[in-house]
Amino acid sequence: MIATHYNCPCMEKCPLNMAMSKIGGKWKVQILCALNNKGALRYNELKRKLDGISNASLAKALQELESDKLITRKEYLSVPVKVEYSTTEICDKIIPVLNQLSDWGEMFF
Repeated sequence: MIATHYNCPCMEKCPLNMAMSKIGGKWKVQILCALNNKGALRYNELKRKLDGISNASLAKALQELESDKLITRKEYLSVPVKVEYSTTEICDKIIPVLNQLSDWGEMFF
């Protein structure tokens, strides 16, 4: 049980709250799933996989995920510049948890 393990919600520094702050938001989980399923993707490839996301929302989410070390941004020096995004080892550790959440979420369909 989470509450007894981490003594939530009373703890000042809650690990669950920290984890949710890294992957929370409208698009972050979808971005992580897309990159995990397809491997490295370029910006426009990723945008096509996320129906309805705006350029501003995608750019912001990618910056935050990169800042939190969940994804990497690799820039190739070419004309035009080629940029690919992929998951990191830190992100790979959350994927099984996301898969379990997905299994749990199927109950609601």
